[in-house]
Amino acid sequence: MSTAAAASGKKPEPQGMRKNGKQWHLQRKAFRPGSGLTSYEKRSKLRMETAATKAREKEMKEEKEAERQQRVQAIKEKRAAKEEKERYEKMAEKMHKKRVERLKRKEKRNKLLNS
Repeated sequence: MSTAAAASGKKPEPQGMRKNGKQWHLQRKAFRPGSGLTSYEKRSKLRMETAATKAREKEMKEEKEAERQQRVQAIKEKRAAKEEKERYEKMAEKMHKKRVERLKRKEKRNKLLNS
């Protein structure tokens, strides 16, 4: 019975001599107000949920950016086609229609060969 009482009412033994010389005071621990309030399982579950949310957000952002890039590309292609059409119209004013058609075909062939 005395061993059980001695084990429960036991004072923590000092780690070594204190620098300030006050060995009769208890050892202090770091003040951590948040420690011990949430269990490890809860914290790990929360981390998993936030990671999944962030991954989903990243995926949605990438999809949105891809759609935006697609729109930008379509606008650029439209502008290029419009410029080309205007250029051929300008050439048609100066040259004969058949010659313009020949030049169009020639440029198309060159474009295919280059790409």
